[in-house]
Amino acid sequence: MAAQVRAKKKFLIEPYLYLVPAAIILLVFTYWPFIRTIYRSFFVTDNRGVEKVYYGVKNYTDLFTSSSFQNSIWVTIQFVIVVLIVGMSIGFVTALLTSRAFPGWQMFSTVYAMPMAIASSGIAMVFKIMLNQQTGALNQILGTNINWLVDPKYALVSLAFITGWLNSGLNFLYFSAALANVDDSLYESASVDGANNWNKFLYVTLPSIQNITFYVFVINIIGAFQSFAQIRILTSGGPGESTNVIVHDIYRNAFQNFRYGLASAESIILFVIIAILTAIMFYIQNRRSKS
Repeated sequence: MAAQVRAKKKFLIEPYLYLVPAAIILLVFTYWPFIRTIYRSFFVTDNRGVEKVYYGVKNYTDLFTSSSFQNSIWVTIQFVIVVLIVGMSIGFVTALLTSRAFPGWQMFSTVYAMPMAIASSGIAMVFKIMLNQQTGALNQILGTNINWLVDPKYALVSLAFITGWLNSGLNFLYFSAALANVDDSLYESASVDGANNWNKFLYVTLPSIQNITFYVFVINIIGAFQSFAQIRILTSGGPGESTNVIVHDIYRNAFQNFRYGLASAESIILFVIIAILTAIMFYIQNRRSKS
């Protein structure tokens, strides 16, 4: 009887033992730094990031009364909107183009998915050359003389288009998988009912992929909020503060101004913004699925 009890306890405990290594890694590299960030956000630090003076919520109030931080929020909103439109549009359209087999469609699928495999820092250097005012390919093609990364009117939009294109490769894979799983019998039934291609797209394709579309929408928002490498390499938040998104402002406060407490508070605010947006989107999705 005692042996059976021990065996039962071992059976109940053993699965959790396999989770311990992953739990330790998450604790050390994810949860502990996050807890430390929250703690540091209530302090003034020295140049090494060591907490020196307790500052309470003053870091947070300083941020919300700062014109620079308010500008970074507005810049981030614009950036995220353009990234969403560009990234999801390119991903969806290219997935539609390859949703039916034709000679060479595998090659096109590889090309459309390629942005996913390119490091953002590497492609930023390529676009830095392409967008050069004197020798850049874009000005040569369009016959213009625009300084895309220095003119405040174009810098943010240029960065957002580059980021959207970088995201389009992964979006293409998600949308391709979703379109491949649409039941062909639905299209056949629609044809029998006299539906044209537009009606099939509107009433069969879009409803069938709405769940994956919502998922792509969420991960694109999170990814856009966290974009950094291409912004740092191409504009460093300039000209002025026209491309100084929240993530770059965090970097600037921490590693250029050595205000680690303020940067930590800004990180927590960014986390809360993303968490609230994600919660709202899931709430709306659940309401729609129940109705």
